Amino acid sequence: MSEELPELRASDADRELVVERLRDALAEGRLDMGEFEERLEAAYTSRTYGELAPLTRDLPGAPPVAPPAPVGSAEHRAVEPGAASWPGRIGGQGTSSTAVAVMSGFERKGRWTVPQRFNAVAVMGGGEIDLREADFAAREVVVNCVAVMGGIEITVPPGVEVDMRGLGVMGGFGVRRTDHPVDPRAPRLVVTGFAFWGGVEVRTRPLKGQSKLSKALRKARGLEEGGRDEDLEAGGRDGAPRKEL
Repeated sequence: MSEELPELRASDADRELVVERLRDALAEGRLDMGEFEERLEAAYTSRTYGELAPLTRDLPGAPPVAPPAPVGSAEHRAVEPGAASWPGRIGGQGTSSTAVAVMSGFERKGRWTVPQRFNAVAVMGGGEIDLREADFAAREVVVNCVAVMGGIEITVPPGVEVDMRGLGVMGGFGVRRTDHPVDPRAPRLVVTGFAFWGGVEVRTRPLKGQSKLSKALRKARGLEEGGRDEDLEAGGRDGAPRKEL
């Protein structure tokens, strides 16, 4: 039986320690490239110590991932490597239900809870609704947008299904399609409303930390393609070239 860990928030330093151990495991041959990519993504998108702990639990020499002070939580369940923490982000009361911009702008971003129905209005102005770090009051939420000579941009994390139902008159509703698959555990976003001489656009952008993830993956793939032993022998850990005799 795995030990339950608290839902205390992990820091960037905690995530980087786990990532460093995963890189070592890849170089040692303990993880293949697929396993490394899966765990690396999970590390950079983890929010709690409980989500980080399983990523290195089966690797020898890995220091235990633990919070500075033990705080128990009977309801916590560790997330499998690569799994998004959607179950912990769905439920609760919405923290904001309306956003209005008239010849101005508004934004809703960071940590907030999206209600089952959110109304956004932009008249000769613009609005930004960022759901990448948001929690959701329900499995399906509706964002109703009215854009008159203005624009509203909605950003969602990978995995969220988007259903666009708005009407545009000399304007438009659009979704930037990506190759990110829909996660059945993720919320579903329904976008409705009306755009006149304006527009509403939904786009998918990676979760916070994905830029670091992409950089780490590129570095690891270079190591994989060049050969573990050859790269380590040629450059060592600090990347310094080996002197020819």
